Amino acid sequence: MNLSPLNALSPLDGRYAAKLSSLRPLMSEYGYMHRRVQVEVTWFIALSDAGFAEFAPLSEADRAYLLGLVADFDEEDCAAIKAEEKITNHDVKAVEYWIKKQFAGRPALEKAAEFVHFACTSEDINNTSHALQLRAGRDTVLLPQLDTIIAKLRAMAHQYAAVPMLSRTHGQTASPTTVGKELANVVVRLDAARAAIAGVQILAKMNGAVGNYNAHLSAWPEFDWEAFSRQVVQAPEPRGLGLTFQPYSIQIEPHDYMAALFDATARANTILIDLARDIWGYVSLGYFKQKLKAGEIGSSTMPHKVNPIDFENAEGNLGLANAVLKHLAEKLPISRWQRDLTDSTVLRNIGVALGYAALAYSSLMTGLNKLELNEEALAADLDAAWEVLAEPIQTVMRRYGVPGAYEKLKEVTRGKSVTAEALHQLIRSLDIPAADKERLLAMTPASYVGKAAELARRV
Repeated sequence: MNLSPLNALSPLDGRYAAKLSSLRPLMSEYGYMHRRVQVEVTWFIALSDAGFAEFAPLSEADRAYLLGLVADFDEEDCAAIKAEEKITNHDVKAVEYWIKKQFAGRPALEKAAEFVHFACTSEDINNTSHALQLRAGRDTVLLPQLDTIIAKLRAMAHQYAAVPMLSRTHGQTASPTTVGKELANVVVRLDAARAAIAGVQILAKMNGAVGNYNAHLSAWPEFDWEAFSRQVVQAPEPRGLGLTFQPYSIQIEPHDYMAALFDATARANTILIDLARDIWGYVSLGYFKQKLKAGEIGSSTMPHKVNPIDFENAEGNLGLANAVLKHLAEKLPISRWQRDLTDSTVLRNIGVALGYAALAYSSLMTGLNKLELNEEALAADLDAAWEVLAEPIQTVMRRYGVPGAYEKLKEVTRGKSVTAEALHQLIRSLDIPAADKERLLAMTPASYVGKAAELARRV
């Protein structure tokens, strides 16, 4: 069977393949191999500049050629490495052999070929490659998608800052708010979650088989290998990798930063699940309509339906993302003694976790762009909920020391259908200043929103 979107095991590479085109080159096996080539080439060039008599500095032409192996890396190159792997049964060694084959016809590179992968353990290459993948996936795909969602929600918060809406606490009618303020709440939460994701330092180590530079020092005992490795890891590309140096490790980088990154991403996803469910509910209440698209069908038997499928898809895929992210965060920081291999196969699924998140962000944004506010439905709900004014009335009564304020309003409103007339009758009977009495009489559920509009505009 030839692989195609129709027989892909994962819907990320099947049904939803087109929506993940920006993430696939970064987080796939191809992306992993590409970063491995980058790391090997970067280390090799740096070694040539280290001042060793046995490895003279490379010419500008040879440097450009090596950097071209990275810049021009394509699927054909990746396939060639995979062909090497069929022989070696070792993916990192396959990268080393492929690079050495590219030296053919270039005497200086051929002479220095044994400095490819010099003193490195496979994990020196793998952990840095994963770090480069994660940085690219975070900075070029996930964060821009989150920024788009946050910007959309912020714009909606400002647009609907003063549109009153009935709150529901425990599913019951409660003190009114505004549509904009409820969206502003999400913006503030997402801003914080986004900052946590962006703030995770992407770490990498280049310190040998068990983290002690054993092999390095056996070759050049007087050389400061730790400083050299730090420079390679932290220097900006292409001279280095532009990552944060991890000075202490076993054979593998401890992956604590990965756990922090995945936990932070899962936190943002949880906020978005909360949003998706709330918007779904508001669509159900009629607070939002959804823009129609010609030819779309909401139900195979009920032609009137316009389902909130984008929010449902987002919720489902956010859940899948978090399930994988949670396992990654819990498993990866654990390794038996100086190294076991359980992390290797698990790490190959970081693209799956980020893929489901990216897919969900796309669905959520599609859904948000379809929404149209139904102010008539919002107003009708508010006008049928005069009982929510029991709160301000009893609070003013308390201010002026009217005994049993809460109990009197409870008797009038709890579990009953409350009308404006009934509340007005109660207000007129109160022994409170005339100005406050008039203010309460002028109040409606739609006007009792506190400083919601101000808070929404301020976000």
